[in-house]
Amino acid sequence: MAHNHDDDSWQLLLGSAIVCGLATLAGIIIQRFPGTEDIALGIYLIAYMTGGWDAALDTLEKLRRLRLDIHFLMIAVAVGAAFIGAWWEGAALLFLFSLSGALEAMAMARTEREIRSLFHDAPKKALTILEDDSTREVSVSTLRVGEKIRILPGEQFPTDSRVTAGESSADESSLTGESLPVDKRPGDRVFSGTLNTWGRLDAEVEKEAGDSAHARIIRLITEAQQSKAPSQRFTDRFGTAYTIAILLLALGMFLFWHYGMHLPAFIAAEGQKSAFYRAMTLLVVCSPCALVISIPSAILAGIAAGARRGILFRGGIAVENLAQITRLAMDKTGTLTRGELQLVGIETNLPDSDQRLLDLAAALSLNSTHPLSRAIDAEHTERAGTRHEVADFESLSGKGLRGAVDGQRVTLGRRSLIFDTDKHNPWLTELALPEAGLTEVIIHSGDLTGRLLLRDTPRAEAARLISKLNQRGVKTSMLTGDRAESAQLIADEVGLTDFQHGLHPEDKVAAIQTWKKQGDKVAMAGDGINDAPSLAAADVSIGMGLRGSDAVLEQADVVLTHDNLESLLEAFTLSRRCRSIIRQNLAISLGVVILLGLAAMGSWIPLTLGVLGHEGSTIIVVLNSMRILLTGHPGED
Repeated sequence: MAHNHDDDSWQLLLGSAIVCGLATLAGIIIQRFPGTEDIALGIYLIAYMTGGWDAALDTLEKLRRLRLDIHFLMIAVAVGAAFIGAWWEGAALLFLFSLSGALEAMAMARTEREIRSLFHDAPKKALTILEDDSTREVSVSTLRVGEKIRILPGEQFPTDSRVTAGESSADESSLTGESLPVDKRPGDRVFSGTLNTWGRLDAEVEKEAGDSAHARIIRLITEAQQSKAPSQRFTDRFGTAYTIAILLLALGMFLFWHYGMHLPAFIAAEGQKSAFYRAMTLLVVCSPCALVISIPSAILAGIAAGARRGILFRGGIAVENLAQITRLAMDKTGTLTRGELQLVGIETNLPDSDQRLLDLAAALSLNSTHPLSRAIDAEHTERAGTRHEVADFESLSGKGLRGAVDGQRVTLGRRSLIFDTDKHNPWLTELALPEAGLTEVIIHSGDLTGRLLLRDTPRAEAARLISKLNQRGVKTSMLTGDRAESAQLIADEVGLTDFQHGLHPEDKVAAIQTWKKQGDKVAMAGDGINDAPSLAAADVSIGMGLRGSDAVLEQADVVLTHDNLESLLEAFTLSRRCRSIIRQNLAISLGVVILLGLAAMGSWIPLTLGVLGHEGSTIIVVLNSMRILLTGHPGED
């Protein structure tokens, strides 16, 4: 019984249904008094018009395309009821039909509202920087890649850009779910629709408005709403063919009751209902309203509930397929791990010089955008270290950094670079190589030599995800291009027993294809450009975070905007909950059609009861689907 209405149309539909209901009630009361037949008839006509206009318009539109659906059945039954003088029953049918339609439209409007409320409206204006450093306000749609823009405190970032000057923090909660503001300095990326909290920033446009992260989310959700799940295609069959079949069944039963049982056609005889009345009842109860709405209502509610939690399903197919996976394969870097290096140790040749070493390293790193430099700078900021100015800064490609701090030469980089500076450094000569999984950065300045040890640490939620999935019968595997020692270290920390290392992208694809041949339904989670081929090979592809590569976001069936593995577990739980509710809805709707159909064929129920059972099942199915939205978190299966 799905309608194509705008978001506010449910109010008109509900108002019409209420008027229809009141008119029906008034007609029932008035016709009890003698001599009021004409007044009652006029009131029933008001009920027919207010309760049936929407179904009538839909029927006319379908008839122009030579199609029939359940709206045609409802109009046919209401007209038939009027034809045999059962005005109040026809009016009651239209009241319940229009009421369930209004409630359905209201449920869908709430789903749409849930999605829209997740995101601030995209900014319409931006400040471009002119050659004399003044600014001019322009439309965001006119911004082109490479243009310089200025974002003032309290303003939204107009499009995805890279900071070129200034410092601030960005509130990215609407995009990534991160509740704390994210620091922004030159070299950092900012995203359209997020908020600049306190500082003035200059940035260079990286993506035009239509390609921004904000626009991509809206596009993903729009595509998701239009994409049909496999089980939804099952109910799509209940269109013209089903309507014609039910009309033929009703006609056949009418002929049987009229001629086979020798009942009068249009009048009741000896307390029995007429054959025509029975045929009308059969038409009502066999209309598949609840069946038609049972799957799309659950799918749309699931998509909205997911979007509220930072889980973007690319349509009903993704919702249903994720519920059926038997194996989850994950990339290591950026998926099982944070994808960013963290400082885990400082070693020096002089006592109590750890902070001094970090200060020197941070002074040089502030001038570099290398991942190692970013990690050093982040740790230095967290420890509130002292900032030093650097003179004669020099970046040595592939080796390290050099510069003068407080008049003293400082070198940072590989061992070979330090040995070039100090060929016979005794402390460095005797220093053992770092353990597997650790990256070292050597710093040398005068009599001070030391090293920083960094590593890409596992996500805090990785172990819980793997444990929970294993409990639910889903196998977990890690596919990585790293060395065996690094892979083993991460696997041990997160509780993984199945992993493959030293893989190229084509090797990951081969592994997934092998699992699929063995009967597994495989989901793959990743965030980098090198993950795109394996994501394409999997039954379900999961993109980790909107900061991931465009190739991943375009490929992924499910995108986790919050970029944490808790969201992956929630997505899996939510998809299973959706599938469970779809099954419940199908059982309710099919069960009611079969039971009421048999009862109508046996002449055991009146039209009124058939109407109540039919429309009641539609309302129950819609409310059952809405449970997905009403619950705070997807429940356990």
